[in-house]
Amino acid sequence: MKQSQLALGGSLICSLLFQSVALAGDWLHYRGPSGNGIAAEDCKLPKSGTAPVLWKAKVGIGTSSVVVGGARLYTMGHVGGSDVVQCLDATMGAVVWTFKHTVSLDPNLFEGGSRSTPTLSGDSVYTLSHEGHLHCFDAATGEVRWQRHLVKEFGGRKPDWGYSGAPLVAGGRLFVDTGAIGVSTLALDAKTGQVVWKTGSDPAGYAAPLILPLGAQPTLVLLKGQAVVGYAPEDGRELWRYPWKTDYNVNAATPLQIAADRLLISSGYNQGAAVIAVEGGTVREVWRNKNLRCHINSPVQWGNAIFGVDGNTGGGNLVCLDPATGERRWEEKSVKGGGLIAAGGKLVLVSEKGDLVVAEANGEKYKQMLRQTVFNQRTWAQPVLANGRLYLRTNLGELVCLGL
Repeated sequence: MKQSQLALGGSLICSLLFQSVALAGDWLHYRGPSGNGIAAEDCKLPKSGTAPVLWKAKVGIGTSSVVVGGARLYTMGHVGGSDVVQCLDATMGAVVWTFKHTVSLDPNLFEGGSRSTPTLSGDSVYTLSHEGHLHCFDAATGEVRWQRHLVKEFGGRKPDWGYSGAPLVAGGRLFVDTGAIGVSTLALDAKTGQVVWKTGSDPAGYAAPLILPLGAQPTLVLLKGQAVVGYAPEDGRELWRYPWKTDYNVNAATPLQIAADRLLISSGYNQGAAVIAVEGGTVREVWRNKNLRCHINSPVQWGNAIFGVDGNTGGGNLVCLDPATGERRWEEKSVKGGGLIAAGGKLVLVSEKGDLVVAEANGEKYKQMLRQTVFNQRTWAQPVLANGRLYLRTNLGELVCLGL
């Protein structure tokens, strides 16, 4: 079923929102097939004890992750004063097409460059620059189908570190966080780029929008600069909100649905984490503490356990929480910073300094299964496991494909 065929009304299963005509192991959107950081396949450990490097490429400066559809991979990076959108052969790393447009590097306390991850839907790929350039491309050829600008056209208030949340495409619509007065949340027709609806005046956050089946109805969830807000995807009606104020409005980790009516939120700068229950149009706080302070990368859930990197970039530790209470079950100090996903009962992590770590998704103790140095550069981008290949990317633009 194509995304454009999905109904916005009625009961929706989260994983369906990211489907397209593609292979089962594809990774079409930031945070993967179901928007929760879980791969659609197992992570098979190499018999040699070291994951082989299949290919390498230079994709430009930035923290954009990758998306994969079939034999094609898409990512973004900054090269010589331009954002460069690249389509690569996912199996060999060869360039299929590129698109360049002028965007500042903007190295604000980090390397700068592209922040947002592309979104692949059907035969189109969508990208958002940190300055607000929104593009729709023909995924096969790179031809520009339409383009908009969040700041110049809608009055978008770019957050201090630039737009970072990957565009969401569902039900034939594209959803994006602009932070504009009266147009804070924007829904466009995914085929034409025309406005469908606009609403709100919240300052923008850095997290990716999601549509989740919360409270028995599909809900567009955005972690804004000072609150997490639920909207009706069909018309932008605000359904509920929960205040969530973090220093510098850095709400960057995408929220995680952990039960039918429960949502986990987490931010850095010692803000912490909370689980809220969405019951009809009301929000109830289940627990809140500082046991998980996700700065940039989002946590994952496997079974009855939540795993995430606690603390700001430069030194956060991997921790495991009880989803019911927020109690910390264990902490592992050998994994610093970086990001993680889950696959087949395993945690797949890349540390901030560039080590690949595979561990059991074990709610009782930390058990490492593989550790391998891949880079010696700062690495913030989310790992991606698609069709038997693991993709890792540094902030300076080194992209590596490993066989797993």
